[in-house]
Amino acid sequence: MEPSKYYISVIGLGYVGLPLAVEFSKYYPVIGFDINKKRILELQSGHDSTLEVDEALMAEVILDHAPAGSEKGIYCTDDVQHLNNCTVFIITVPTPVDKNNRPDLTPLYKASETVGRALKKGDIVVYESTVYPGVTEDECVPVLEKFSGLKFNTDFFCGYSPERINPGDKLHTVAKIKKITSGSTPETADKVDELYRSVITAGTHKAPSIKVAEAAKVIENSQRDINIAFVNELAKIFNRLGIDTHDVLDASATKWNFLPFKPGLVGGHCIGVDPYYLAQKAQESGYHPEIILAGRRLNDGMGQYIAGEVVKLMIKNDVAVKGADILVLGITFKENCPDVRNTRVVDIISELISYGVNVTIYDPWAMPEDVKHEYGIDIISSLPEAKLFDSLVLAVAHREFLTADWKKMVKNGGILYDVKGCLDKGMISARL
Repeated sequence: MEPSKYYISVIGLGYVGLPLAVEFSKYYPVIGFDINKKRILELQSGHDSTLEVDEALMAEVILDHAPAGSEKGIYCTDDVQHLNNCTVFIITVPTPVDKNNRPDLTPLYKASETVGRALKKGDIVVYESTVYPGVTEDECVPVLEKFSGLKFNTDFFCGYSPERINPGDKLHTVAKIKKITSGSTPETADKVDELYRSVITAGTHKAPSIKVAEAAKVIENSQRDINIAFVNELAKIFNRLGIDTHDVLDASATKWNFLPFKPGLVGGHCIGVDPYYLAQKAQESGYHPEIILAGRRLNDGMGQYIAGEVVKLMIKNDVAVKGADILVLGITFKENCPDVRNTRVVDIISELISYGVNVTIYDPWAMPEDVKHEYGIDIISSLPEAKLFDSLVLAVAHREFLTADWKKMVKNGGILYDVKGCLDKGMISARL
């Protein structure tokens, strides 16, 4: 069997890496690498706990051996030795922030070190992780050079193609979302673009430089963050004026160029994180970003605001707050998705607890062990029978929550607060 033009490895098999690796494996030999042994065993068995790739497709592409020649398919492993035959390395590890909201590039450095040890002359390393402009060439390349002993743009080359995965979205899947590509030399840019064009049916946009591609990614989510912050501020204003925010937005949306953003919590590993990467680089360059950070502060405070509104409504209804039993529906960062990373629902929960409230969290999508590990919080995966709560907060719009009669689970006079604005107005006490 003739060798493939590209022998691809994808480093990091989470929400971004796995769907991408699976897409490439339909056309090329692929090594899927992750340091999480549990994750590798799960994928080797044909199951994806993130629910991004269904088991039927997994069964088609998962191999029990490293592919040879032009054999299509993906072999998932935590053994770095399997990276040695690869010619293209695509890094899709998380880029989080620390407790002070400063970019944490540790996963990126570690992945670059792993790839550096496997690099050969002529190889290409493509980064997909969200970063601020300059990280690929200024931060990652020196690590690659150190651990490979090779020279950048002479012996090996780099590209940047920012991920555009939308967790839980079965319509806008990886192949159906236009991809930005870039390379460290004009020839590399052409190769990277050709590679992605071969699997991305929506097409590609070749950026003129890696820094441009990095900047494009980080402003995509910063723009969304600022727009959501604007409507969150509107929600606070209209609440004081006694006006339903969603009614106002519905009316405004009748204008052809109105942007249909909704108020709510802003969490996850993109919108709630990426603006801090751009802000960090701006500050390093001597500029203090005002709008970006103002939007972040407003959105990060929405959990406390929502909890405060619930407590105010309980007091108005003569519902005793201290010792009250409140049911919170959902803890994942978005609907119909098991991802709990950087969920801002925990802000509502912690603020309610600070009032002396007993909080029960129900989420049929989240894995209880993941929530316990991330936040030290216990959740339930099935509703208690015949239990009535003093109040209820719908925090995540999982499809299972949209049609249930939640009033039956709330005591007379209790509050039913709809964070997502997805329940029937006749059922709820208030919505954000």
